[in-house]
Amino acid sequence: MPDLGPNAGPGPDERQKIRLWDPLLRGFHWLLAFFVIAAWCLGQFGPLKMTLHFWCGYVVIGLLAFRLIWGFLGPKPARFSTFLRGPGTVLTYARGFLAREPSHWPGHNPLGALSVIAMLAALIAQVTTGLISDPDDYINVGPLASYVSSATRSKAVGLHELGGSVILVLVLLHLAVILYYCFWKREDLVKPMLTGWKDVKRD
Repeated sequence: MPDLGPNAGPGPDERQKIRLWDPLLRGFHWLLAFFVIAAWCLGQFGPLKMTLHFWCGYVVIGLLAFRLIWGFLGPKPARFSTFLRGPGTVLTYARGFLAREPSHWPGHNPLGALSVIAMLAALIAQVTTGLISDPDDYINVGPLASYVSSATRSKAVGLHELGGSVILVLVLLHLAVILYYCFWKREDLVKPMLTGWKDVKRD
């Protein structure tokens, strides 16, 4: 590995390995990734009768409910109050985003926190439109479609299709940033979500 110079991030003596992500949060992350991808693939390429697509959606609803609860009652690194930052902190972090050095941030960094909120918001909107959609095929009607007007049911179909595209972009952006951190900033963001342990800046 080439020498990155004096500004190449904290040295070994300035870092500490901590247990960051708890097992439930790690399980949530990988289950959500699996069922969101499965639901998207079934929606795009699956059979006409989307029973499996609906069941993937129900699992995603349960996972989202868990994450919202865990965001308030879970361990400190999982709480929204811990990783949501003000504009000043976000801008300060963004200025160093292109630097070829790891951040060793203790948890979601300020930009990553925004992506978490964006993904959660997009998924909540997506499952909501899925629950009330009625594509007029008498097959794939959302379980709550009868509780809204016909105009709302029809509009929800288009919004659900648009939401699928938005989620695809967010997922691809998420993967691109992970690769960017791995190869440019030399920071592995995947391993901590597997093991729970991460090198962070020493307090």
